Amino acid sequence: MKRYFGLLVVMLLILTGCGKYTVSDAKEEFKKQVEGSKSYKLSGTMEIHGDEEIFTYSLETYFLKDDFYKVILINQTNNHEQVILKNTEGLYVVTPNLNKSFKFDSVWPENSSQAYLLENLVLDITNDNEAELEETDNNYIIKSKVNYPNNQELQYQKIYFNKDMIPEKVEVYNGDDIVKIKVNFKEVDLKAKLKEDDFKLDDLIDEDLSDENCTEESCKTLDKKCEGSNCDAKTNVSLESIIYPLYIPANTHLSSSETVDTEAGDRVILTFSGDKNFVLVEEVAQVSREFEVVPIYGDPLMINESIAALSSNSISWHANNVDYYLVGSDLSTDEMVSIASSLGKASTVISTK
Repeated sequence: MKRYFGLLVVMLLILTGCGKYTVSDAKEEFKKQVEGSKSYKLSGTMEIHGDEEIFTYSLETYFLKDDFYKVILINQTNNHEQVILKNTEGLYVVTPNLNKSFKFDSVWPENSSQAYLLENLVLDITNDNEAELEETDNNYIIKSKVNYPNNQELQYQKIYFNKDMIPEKVEVYNGDDIVKIKVNFKEVDLKAKLKEDDFKLDDLIDEDLSDENCTEESCKTLDKKCEGSNCDAKTNVSLESIIYPLYIPANTHLSSSETVDTEAGDRVILTFSGDKNFVLVEEVAQVSREFEVVPIYGDPLMINESIAALSSNSISWHANNVDYYLVGSDLSTDEMVSIASSLGKASTVISTK
C-alpha cells in the first residue's frame, strides 16, 4: 500500500507541475540579480526596424548606482556616434564629432521602457501582472507589456534569458506582432566596478575640435575632415537635396519651400499648412567652435538613424550630416514622430541642383 501511495504522490507532482519555474520565480530571480549589481556593463547591437529599412547600432551601456548612465550608440552604416549620459549634473545627448549636446530637463529613464537598460526591463515585467513565461531547451522567455509614451505603436516585448536568468536578447513588437526594436546582448557584466569618473561629460568632448587657435587653413580642413580646429564650419557634405517627409497628416500640404544661404551653409525651410500646420527646417550640420550645450525640456527619443530631442511641440535631430528641426503646435507627439521617421526615404529626396 505504501508503495502505491508513493507512486501516486509522484504522479500528482508531475501532473501539477510542482517544482516548475514560474513567471513569479523568473521575475524575482532577474530582479534580484539587477538590484544586487552596484554597476554593470552591457555590449551588443540594437536594431531599429523602420517600414522599409533596418537601422543597426553597436551598443554599449554603463550603469552605476544610483542614477548614473552612459549609453554609446554608433550607427553601423555611417559610423555616426551619439551618447546618452546621465550624471549628477544632468541628462545629456552628446554628438562628439559635432562638439554638441542637448541637455534635458527630464526624469529619463524612469518615464518609459528602454530595451537596453536592465532596470527598465525589471520595471516592465514587475508592472505587468499578466506577464507570461515560456521555457525552451536553452532559454526562458518573458513576454510583457511595455510603456513607450512617445511611441504608442510599441505594445509588448519578449526578453530572452539563459538558464541563469541573464538576458541575451530583447524584442519589442507592435500591435501586429512585428518586431520594431531588437537588442542583442553579447556581454553582460554585472560586476563592472565602475566609478563616477566613468560618467564625466568632459570625457566626451573632443579637445581637437575645441582648439582656440583657429586658422583659415584649419577651417578648410574641416570641410574634408571634422577635426583639429576651433572653427564653426560645414561638415564633409553640403545640403544638396531637399528631403520631404513621406508621412503628412491628412488635409495638410506643403505651402512653401525656401532655401537660404547662410554663413554656415544651406538652410531649407519647408512650411506645411492645413489642418495640422508645421514647419520643417533642414540645414548643413556644423562643428561647433566650443562645446555647445543646448537646453531642452523634453526627452531623448530614438528615431531610425539618430537620437532625437523631443519636446511638447518640437523635435530636433541629426542624420547624415544634416540637422533637422520640426515644430508644430497642432501636431500630436505621435504625428511629430511619424513625420520625422518618414524623412530620408529615396522617393522623398529632391535635388536642389
